[in-house]
Amino acid sequence: MLRFHGMTADGTVVFGFLGTTLDRGEGPSRWLRWRPTVALCQQTDLSVRRLELLMDGRFRELADQVVADIRAVSPETEVRLHELNIADPWDFQQVYEALYDFARSYRFQEREDYLVHLTTGTHVAQICWFLLTEARYLPARLLQTAPPRKEGRDVPAFGRYEIIDLDLSKYDRLATRFAEEQEQSLDFLKSGIATRNAAFNKMIEQIELVALQSTAPVLLTG
Repeated sequence: MLRFHGMTADGTVVFGFLGTTLDRGEGPSRWLRWRPTVALCQQTDLSVRRLELLMDGRFRELADQVVADIRAVSPETEVRLHELNIADPWDFQQVYEALYDFARSYRFQEREDYLVHLTTGTHVAQICWFLLTEARYLPARLLQTAPPRKEGRDVPAFGRYEIIDLDLSKYDRLATRFAEEQEQSLDFLKSGIATRNAAFNKMIEQIELVALQSTAPVLLTG
């Protein structure tokens, strides 16, 4: 998994869903249990200035408990609750539309560093978060948290985290590999014939987008 650290002058802002199962915990023993939303604010090398926590109104009591626990472990973190009531959280269209509207209405600031927490929420929500981030409706990187590899009273319950930047141009090895594969694809379509004809090369690049991923015939006219 690719890991990247960095924070702008105004601090880190995290978007995420309240984990209606994973974030639960009662009594003092809850501090021995890994709860991803609380845990991300307990990381020693990740300072969360603001947490934008999306929640279903039916889980207000749980949300209030999570907010109180975050204040206890990270008093510098501001938590903002956003009630997002989706009739069917497993319906792709409903979830994507709700998150799209949220992203479009949010006031992003240039001097803030944004992360999207993928660990909580349904699988549909996680996919929608990814698509909106990839499309840059959310100018953010992805954040994944995980429980500690070992459990016990002497092991911190806040686990670990990973940050993934979807801008692959930052990763030289991947960028080089993709460039080499594309060059091989273009060479195959041109039967190894080198040409400097710009119009021809552009046409080959367009054909490459579909021809190498399909067994269907391609008809060229003109």
